[in-house]
Amino acid sequence: MTKAPTTKTIKLGTAVPGPRSQAILERKQRAVANAKSIVLPLVALEGRGATLTDVDGNVFLDFTGGVGCLNTGHSHPRVVEAAQEQLGRFAHTDFTVVPYEPYVELAEKLLARAPFRGPSKAAFFNAGTEAVENAVKFARLYTGRPAVIAFEGAFHGRTLLSLTLTSRPHPYKLGMGPLAPEVYRAPFPQAYRGPDAETALAELRNLFATQVAAEQVAAIIIEPQQGEGGFHPAPDAYLVALRGLCDEHGIVLIVDEVQTGFARTGRFFAIEHSGVEPDLIVVAKSIAAGLPLSGVLGKAEIMDAAHEGAVGGTYVGNPVAQAAAIAVLDVIDDEGLIERANAIGEVMRARMLAWQERFPAIGDVRGLGAMLAIELVEDRATKAPAPALAQGVIDAALERGLLLLKAGVYANCIRVLCPLVITDAELDEGLAVWDEALDAALV
Repeated sequence: MTKAPTTKTIKLGTAVPGPRSQAILERKQRAVANAKSIVLPLVALEGRGATLTDVDGNVFLDFTGGVGCLNTGHSHPRVVEAAQEQLGRFAHTDFTVVPYEPYVELAEKLLARAPFRGPSKAAFFNAGTEAVENAVKFARLYTGRPAVIAFEGAFHGRTLLSLTLTSRPHPYKLGMGPLAPEVYRAPFPQAYRGPDAETALAELRNLFATQVAAEQVAAIIIEPQQGEGGFHPAPDAYLVALRGLCDEHGIVLIVDEVQTGFARTGRFFAIEHSGVEPDLIVVAKSIAAGLPLSGVLGKAEIMDAAHEGAVGGTYVGNPVAQAAAIAVLDVIDDEGLIERANAIGEVMRARMLAWQERFPAIGDVRGLGAMLAIELVEDRATKAPAPALAQGVIDAALERGLLLLKAGVYANCIRVLCPLVITDAELDEGLAVWDEALDAALV
């Protein structure tokens, strides 16, 4: 077991949850819908970088990153300043009624980073689920086709069409039917449980013969590395073949970078690892450091196929969030967060692989850059999922001041989405605490 470093960021003065957190959570129980259940029972007061302080004064290291929204950390001073400055000017006009420059500037800056070889354009929305639904609108209007193919293990949101595209029935889809029509599902290739890339591609091609004609398919949407599905990276060979299949049949390839984008995987966009050029890219989460903003980036001919008024909304592309997003891009560049993601990933992967050697319950270690996960199993031979063990590790980590989060269709993976601004000392401390939690829960 690795000993916790002597210099400590974590400070726990009460049990978790502390009395003030408990009191607020009791009020929450009376005033907030039960569906809004709580994963980590503490109430936040302040966030700075990779730390969260609760209302009881306890300081935690945050490896959840707001579920991937905080690549530049909690309350980065440059992001806060940009948002405050824009808020002091104006907060809203509706861009299509009275436009404003941050919308245009953010579009220009993101398109300059996107892996499109030709002319491209952007449109902005509020949440990842909205961006996914609008990406499908663009694809349908461009192709004149109705059908969409998504993948097993996918997560694309919780509104009607994106919920249909999402693969996991519990808890997201239970009782929510009827869902949207003309959505079909293919197997996602993955190294640990299979299928391999060749088998998955063959099954996708067979889908055209058994479920939906290729000439009826508007789009195929894929995460370059699945998020909620368990942090499975799509093999490069599969993504290359998928691009070829879409070209063969005139299908729009949509890449969902909601959780993988903005330097998380050691590239600005995760699709860059494969060298594949998508048709549309969906962005959200870390785009504005936690403020509600999302977007669709895409080839101009596809984006311009939508007629006037086909996409929009009252709040979409909010100027305060866009000012924050422009600052996020500056922070990523100036603080070298793409390189930092790779450095964090190297340290974490080495530690995780060492854990895998020590603990038979860790069946797999996987991911790109700083987007890594361990998968807990009852038995390595059968690979039987062990969600209770994963929860036990998370609980033990919380008691010691480290915030962790599960993932996976079986809820048996523990994922890392720590802010990329985390210091070396904080990273070392967090991993040492995780090590202690593994010892407590698995030995």
